Amino acid sequence: MGGPLPSDLLYCVREPPHGPIVFESRGKHLLFNMESKKTNKPFYALPEKMPTSSQIVSAARSSLRTFDTCRPNTPRDEQRHLFPSSTNRAPESRPPSSFSLTSRHFDGTDSRPVSGTRLSPLDHHPKPVNPADLENILVPRPPPTDIAKSGSRRSSSGRPRVPSALSIDGSEFAAQRSGQGDDLNTENFRHPVEPASVVGAGDHTPDADPSVKSTSRAPAGVPLPSSAGSDTRSGSAGSRKSSAGKSSRTSSAGKREAEEQDEFYSREIEPMVSELASLTKKKDCSRIQELAGQIYSALESRGFFTKQFQHRSHILKVIFKLLDVEEPRVLLRLARLILGFKVSGNNLLNVCKLVFKVARNDKNDPFFLEENILNLLLETIRNADPVASCEALIYCVGAIKFLTGNADILKRLAKLDCIKTLAFLLHGINKVNRESVKPIDQYGHILVQLAAALRNLADTSSGRDRFLTHNVIGGLVTLMDLYPGDSDLMLYISRIFSKITLHADCCSVLANQQMCYRAFVNLLKRHLLKEDLVVRLCFVLGNLTIKNDSARLKLFQEVDSIETLLLILKTYLELDREGKTSASGNVEEKQLNGNVEGDGGTPVSKVEDVLIKVMRVLANLSINEDVGSTMADNSDFTQLLLSVVEHKDITDHEDVMTNAVVAINNMSFYTTKDAKKMDAHLGMAQSLLKLILSDNMEGLLEAARVFGNLTRHREVRDFLSQNKVDAVMITLLDSGNRELVFIACGVLINFMLDEDKRPLLKNEGGIKKLIDVLRDFGREDWQLSGCVCKVLVNYSSRIHSSVGSFGEAEVAELSDLLTEYLDKDCALSESLANAADEEMREYIEDAWHDEFYQVGEQLLKRIEAHSSPLEPLQAPS
Repeated sequence: MGGPLPSDLLYCVREPPHGPIVFESRGKHLLFNMESKKTNKPFYALPEKMPTSSQIVSAARSSLRTFDTCRPNTPRDEQRHLFPSSTNRAPESRPPSSFSLTSRHFDGTDSRPVSGTRLSPLDHHPKPVNPADLENILVPRPPPTDIAKSGSRRSSSGRPRVPSALSIDGSEFAAQRSGQGDDLNTENFRHPVEPASVVGAGDHTPDADPSVKSTSRAPAGVPLPSSAGSDTRSGSAGSRKSSAGKSSRTSSAGKREAEEQDEFYSREIEPMVSELASLTKKKDCSRIQELAGQIYSALESRGFFTKQFQHRSHILKVIFKLLDVEEPRVLLRLARLILGFKVSGNNLLNVCKLVFKVARNDKNDPFFLEENILNLLLETIRNADPVASCEALIYCVGAIKFLTGNADILKRLAKLDCIKTLAFLLHGINKVNRESVKPIDQYGHILVQLAAALRNLADTSSGRDRFLTHNVIGGLVTLMDLYPGDSDLMLYISRIFSKITLHADCCSVLANQQMCYRAFVNLLKRHLLKEDLVVRLCFVLGNLTIKNDSARLKLFQEVDSIETLLLILKTYLELDREGKTSASGNVEEKQLNGNVEGDGGTPVSKVEDVLIKVMRVLANLSINEDVGSTMADNSDFTQLLLSVVEHKDITDHEDVMTNAVVAINNMSFYTTKDAKKMDAHLGMAQSLLKLILSDNMEGLLEAARVFGNLTRHREVRDFLSQNKVDAVMITLLDSGNRELVFIACGVLINFMLDEDKRPLLKNEGGIKKLIDVLRDFGREDWQLSGCVCKVLVNYSSRIHSSVGSFGEAEVAELSDLLTEYLDKDCALSESLANAADEEMREYIEDAWHDEFYQVGEQLLKRIEAHSSPLEPLQAPS
């Protein structure tokens, strides 16, 4: 079952001024404070605003009998996959988990930096231009010598030659247009400056100076301005003059820095890169691994991991050629270098695939703890744009998801604040979706990986705090509203919530998310037969409503909420009666997930687990008076719950039966107020008889609670007395279970309302047993002591002789105990001495006074008033 079920608040009410005491049982959780001492009131009067000590004691008592409902079973797949084995995603619509990846998949041109403005090729054939006209158009006019040089560089075909600095194997422009070379636009690649020339139609001459940026292209047949002199491309003459000194100084400093960079590269790095290149065919893995580590350290020490590093492209090309090796440790070392250079586009996608491929095998997990590969993966997630790098993020976050399955890596990721990184991505995707017409489906693939990783990170020691700090809960609720049809994503989110709502702080934050109730109801309706999702959603709702009365009202007020819960109960009861253990009927899934183990170690089918969780929600909801009254008026709820009791055997289905009876108990508090429903009350009592007569202690206890409500009616008491239930309650007074003794006393209070049922108490030894309970538990539990006294007060309401009613020995012992317990100093001396603080001492005094003193004093006075040795005369016949 899944978190504690609501405990039962047991209290007694006496009809003033001196009528019989009536016992009621009601499931209720209360939040208490003990700031002020209660004013003296009759013992039967309930406070109007502040909780009584009996309620406080009852809340403390509930900790002794809470149901440790286990979370729904979350199986681990034997293999690591991008999506769960039960996914409904069509294969053609989702990225593959398995793929081939070699050095050929990496784009050499993508690693190459730019050198100023790059032009797209002309897509038309220009017409010939008259040289005379061309000279008039040129601004500024180039020197004649440039024309001569330009002519010498023309190809034999007469077409202009594209400078090599702009193209590698002719693929540069294609990469630029496809968007896969986006990191090239931010790089600077130095190349020799060719002399400026006058070119014919179709010539493309790049700017030699990378500081000059231009997005314009010359008209057809018109050459670009010459780059022979940098000042000829400046704006005005004055501008050129005023900036000349500054440009000179900047150029000089940049030149020195470039020279130092080249010198360090030539001296320290180039020999290692050259040796690495020589290993392309040898594939000496140990040496490759060693060199890759040394190169990374050298580059990092000088801060060369930038897109402006001049030799970046050459190093990346060498690395790409080595990626055909099979050794995972070597692949991670090489991937570390690629990620360090912050590649983008196609290369980012492929390096993420590479890391994902290594992470799929859990035997490689220890390699991820070496060096800083985890830091680089998180940095990649932080820097990647979900729009431009969607597929790369799928594999990068997917690798993190795999790695969170390793306990050691999970701790490392927690220290690196992985939750903050994933939360940043989560909120970023939500922002993009809010600005879109509709949620982007491709983001769902990323979010499945993200939610699965968060599920594991929620278990870390700092996980809950991080969830709250970075508003992960709010982000996940937004996803529930945006992607209700993505059952994979919803399943992972429900798993996260089923973990964190076991803790009061997270539970409170989720309960305050108004949108979550609508999302929960919508998902339950939409995925009615997906029991893995339904059981977790119901479990989370049970956690939200266990103590939070506001959450009960919010869920109840949500459109179709009660109807949806009733539909779940009906649907899964029908499946259970048909003998089905799974709503989906998927044999493979059943073998994977198996059955859930109940509290008693007995297996619980997936259908039964849904029933347990939804009945728990119903029980918690009915604690609220408005909600409980409405639900009690719906006879379908009671009939369905009773059908569980009638058709199940508590020996084999204890969890299901117990939850059903708890829900019945809470609803019976409201139904028994209506005397017109007597047939329903009698039917309820008849259905629960088998639990009272069983050997199962938990079932007996819960059934007795229901009888505490049902026995408020004479017809029900008569029926139960005919079936010896009152005798059973007397027998239970000998139980060592204090909670069971308390409930038995409560039911006997109501049985003692009828004069014809009182003799049984004495005949069955009940008086002696009640005195034993008072002696054994009196000082420890004033609520129980008061309950014992109330049984005896109702029993002796027509008393003529104390000895005749109780027995001589019983009167003597009872008088001594009551005299002792009514003496405050004597009764409380030990407990007050052991109290931790003044507040606890005040609480103990209140409990003694409100729960015991007044009813104990009334009973003692009655015994003393009828202690005459004279026997009463028999009434004339």
